[in-house]
Amino acid sequence: MTGRLAILAGGGALPAALAVAAPDALCISFAGVPHQLCNVTHEHHFEKLGELFSDLKSEGVSDVVFAGSMSRPPLDPAAFDPVMMALAPRLLSAMQGGDDALLRLVIQIFEEQGFTVRGAHEIAPQLTVAEGVFAGPAPSEAALTDADRGADILNALAPVDVGQGCVVAGGLCLGIETIQGTDALLRFVADTPKPLRRNAKGVFVKAPKRGQDLRVDMPAIGPETVRNAAAAGLEGIVLQAGGVLILDRQNTIEAAENAGVFIMGRVL
Repeated sequence: MTGRLAILAGGGALPAALAVAAPDALCISFAGVPHQLCNVTHEHHFEKLGELFSDLKSEGVSDVVFAGSMSRPPLDPAAFDPVMMALAPRLLSAMQGGDDALLRLVIQIFEEQGFTVRGAHEIAPQLTVAEGVFAGPAPSEAALTDADRGADILNALAPVDVGQGCVVAGGLCLGIETIQGTDALLRFVADTPKPLRRNAKGVFVKAPKRGQDLRVDMPAIGPETVRNAAAAGLEGIVLQAGGVLILDRQNTIEAAENAGVFIMGRVL
């Protein structure tokens, strides 16, 4: 980095983890977006991106990192500042498509303003999962076979920009992560009758979409993911090594050990 880092925060534990890793960073929140940061420096509105860009530049920011979950915000055109007015046609068009298209445009807009967009894994590489068993018991051969099947499914879905996770048991796909997110997927799987699962426990597989820009929307799990996977009767969780963040690591490890669920990093 040549200047200061700004953390543009959404919900979840990731922004706070990055703030610990980069204590000198400028922390930015957005009106109407819940966050867990305790040291927010500035709050901004999506309708006034010009003010955001000016604020970042005045604070000497050269690099930005997008962190945390954020749903597509409702926008009030009457509140747009001149910069947002100019950007609105591009943004509104991208919002009609998948998340990848919108996020690529957001990166492009910030780069056009002279900022370097960095990934959370660049700021805190220790948050990513390495290859091998991270927590819990060793996976069975059946689980590894299901993981391979899950990877094939996610790779096949990547071009249509659907999701970053799926559940496979006994070679059967029990569910795919969609806009509702991981927790909704695992609740759905928990309600699947056992006969449909071929008496196999199955695994949750999570990975970035093929070709995804890891600077934004990098997949992540935490202790709640583990608890939901256990409630769904799964044997374990398989993550793309180096491509998925593990948040609240100690509690995530403890949740896996207590539930007897493995967490594994693997090249998918």
